Amino acid sequence: MGHLSTHVLDTAHGCPAAGMTVTLQRVRDGGAAETVKTVTLNKDGRSDGPMLDAAAMAVGRWRLVFDVAPYFRARGVTLPEPAFLDTVQLDFGIADAQGHYHVPLLVSPWSYSTYRGS
Repeated sequence: MGHLSTHVLDTAHGCPAAGMTVTLQRVRDGGAAETVKTVTLNKDGRSDGPMLDAAAMAVGRWRLVFDVAPYFRARGVTLPEPAFLDTVQLDFGIADAQGHYHVPLLVSPWSYSTYRGS
């Protein structure tokens, strides 16, 4: 059964990004985005359940929006205004609704990377 998950690691502090807000959006033809779910990451830097479960998985274009600057400010990091990274927006495609899609984010106030995880 397919599902979508995410995991965020704070590379500046060497820990999971507990408390970061992440929004999942469905990107429609023409570019309009519809919010599907917003979560706050748990102590392991993960959502408590899948971002999309098997019933909600659908082929198409999707977007994860990670609230990076608010997370680091809440940790006491002094950031410039505006922050270098305020939100990180990752657009990706789901080609197989039966597949497992894991989208990790490694992030600091100054950089990020991602990949399709397992």
